[in-house]
Amino acid sequence: MRGLLLLSVLLLGACGNTTGADVLRVMIWPIPLPESLFEASTAVPEADWDRPGEAVQAEAALALTLGSRRGIATLVQEEGERRMWRTAGGVVLATDGPRIVATAGLRQVVAATRFDGIDPLTRIGELSDTPVSGARVVDVMRSETDPSRMRFGLRLDCRVSAGPAEVEDTLLVRETCRGAASFTNRFWADARSFAVFRSEQWVGEGLPPLVVEVLGPPVTPPEIIPLPR
Repeated sequence: MRGLLLLSVLLLGACGNTTGADVLRVMIWPIPLPESLFEASTAVPEADWDRPGEAVQAEAALALTLGSRRGIATLVQEEGERRMWRTAGGVVLATDGPRIVATAGLRQVVAATRFDGIDPLTRIGELSDTPVSGARVVDVMRSETDPSRMRFGLRLDCRVSAGPAEVEDTLLVRETCRGAASFTNRFWADARSFAVFRSEQWVGEGLPPLVVEVLGPPVTPPEIIPLPR
C-alpha cells in the first residue's frame, strides 16, 4: 500500500504538483503530521540553511552540517524510533533510530529507504570488528521532481563493523556500502548505552556526507571528536 501511495505522489510530480516534502509525508505515513509543515512555498526547491542568531528552544535537536552549510533541526514528530526533524530554513529529515531514511529540502532527496532484514544499527551492542552484512534499497530524486531525475530501487550492499573510537567509552561504527552507490557512513555511539550522538551519512549522489550531532538527550561525551572532511 505504501509503495502505491509513493508511486502516486511521484507520478504527480510530472505535473509539477509534488515536492520533496510530499514524498516525505507519504514515506512516513500513517504518522500524523502538522499541515503547516507542508505549506506551499514560493522559494527555490532547495531549502535555506543558515539562520544566524536563532535560538533553539526544543528539548531535542540536531546540528546538521552539509559541506559549508549548517543548520539546527528540531524535533517536530515522533513515533517510537521514527522521528521527523526540521530546520527553520526548511531542511527536513526523517530518521529511524540514528539512521536517516528520508530527506527533503536538499538538492537531491532520499524519498524512501527499505531494508532486507534487520538494520544492523538497531543492534550496535552486538557489533564487533568482524563485519556483518546488511542490504537496503533506496529511492532518490532531484528536488525539482523531474521524472527523468528520479531513480527507484537503488540497491546498497553494506558491511557494518564497530570498534573503539579515539575517545574513551565511545564506539565508532563504520558502514561501507557498494552497489548503486559507494560510500562509508560513520556513527559515534556511547559504549555503555550504545546511543549514537554523532554521525556522518550519505544522503544522495553528488552531495557531501551529512554530519549529524545530537544536541539534546542523550548527553554526549565532554570531548569533541574531530570528524574527517
